[in-house]
Amino acid sequence: RFLDIKVGIIGDVMLDTYMWGDVDRISPEAPVPIVSLKNKDHRIGGAANVALNVQSLGACAFVLSVTGDDEDAEKLNALLNAQNINSSYCLRSRERITTNKTRVISRSQHMLRLDAEITNDLCREDQEKLIGRFEQFVEKEKPDVVILEDYNKGVLTEATIQIVISICRNSGIITAVDPKRKNFLAYKGVDIFKPNLKEVKEALNLLFSDVNLELLQDIHSQLHHLLHNRVSFITL
Repeated sequence: RFLDIKVGIIGDVMLDTYMWGDVDRISPEAPVPIVSLKNKDHRIGGAANVALNVQSLGACAFVLSVTGDDEDAEKLNALLNAQNINSSYCLRSRERITTNKTRVISRSQHMLRLDAEITNDLCREDQEKLIGRFEQFVEKEKPDVVILEDYNKGVLTEATIQIVISICRNSGIITAVDPKRKNFLAYKGVDIFKPNLKEVKEALNLLFSDVNLELLQDIHSQLHHLLHNRVSFITL
């Protein structure tokens, strides 16, 4: 039914910047390689990349997030528009900058990564605006699924998480979450909870070496006890 469903993705969107070049010598100023830049590319990242994947599968994707009011937000919005991903419910804030992860690559080797970001939780005003946009989105678009995509960059605050899940439950919307450590146990009542094995191991303070069905069933029982989720989808 992918062609018939609407999916909202709420969380931390990013701009991924890739810079390619050649390394022929070491800097005389410090023992570091000099990269002669040849090419530069911008791509959709973070929660926005999840929207791109959803759109690629044939569903109609909507992005809900808060970016900075800056040039990187313009670039990211242009990339989303080019892929027919609806970003009209996104907000821009002068309190933040758009997350931009810049990778410098030479001969298929990552030389360096530069992260420009603010990871503090949204201020109260931006949080209330985002929740308001989400309410408008649900009322107008009537989505089938909402994915909460958490990268610990501050868009998904604990209050926002609880309100989004509550709205979805009351509206009969399926919820799925890709969590991170900070808010790991805040997603109470979500339908599908999708941590990776390392994240769930740290969150539940588990010690194990072998992965088997019995272990995964035990993990689901522990998660269900804490979150009351319907499905535990644990990537290995």
